[in-house]
Amino acid sequence: MLSSEAFDRWAGSYDADVRDCARRDDYPFAGYFDALETLFSLVRTREGAEVLDLGFGTAVLTQQLYTQGHPVSGVDFSAEMLALAREKMPDAQLFRYDLTEGLPPELSARQFDFILASYSLHHLTDSQKVDFLSMLRRNLTQDGVILIADVSFESRASLNLCREACGGEWDDEECYFVLDELREALPEYDIDAIPMSFCADVLILTPAE
Repeated sequence: MLSSEAFDRWAGSYDADVRDCARRDDYPFAGYFDALETLFSLVRTREGAEVLDLGFGTAVLTQQLYTQGHPVSGVDFSAEMLALAREKMPDAQLFRYDLTEGLPPELSARQFDFILASYSLHHLTDSQKVDFLSMLRRNLTQDGVILIADVSFESRASLNLCREACGGEWDDEECYFVLDELREALPEYDIDAIPMSFCADVLILTPAE
């Protein structure tokens, strides 16, 4: 699993590398830009909605929301990614923190209309993801929603088929979303999925009534 130092080294070429992979429609970033556009469109349905971005990276998505007037907070564990994002969003509240530890103290008691995570939570183990997402329910406003764009599969069988097709390109150190397992582990949410590619979905987590 990539460390914060590895992402520091990758920061300068990250956007170009992701763009090239997405344009080739290759794992793991096939559907990446469609997924980000979907997140953007969903947030923009609520004018001025307050946003928390988990693992904002170089702020490709969050900068668009920031320039549209959305109050933005964010967390990333890479110092270099944080520096790049602060240049783009000088008034955003951005923190360096490891999501495996939860949220930074400055954000732990706050609530948001949208909590976003784009291609960041697969760095958490399956159990860490479940614990983290369960905890985030208290950080949502009354009508708040969690939006996740990431590598995702309907079942463990479909994940294994993709692993076999990708061969040596598959990254066994990353823990991808398996929807039937996630729904069983998080009954406190209604979880919908919008397919983006053969290996990616946008997940919409709405607190169950």
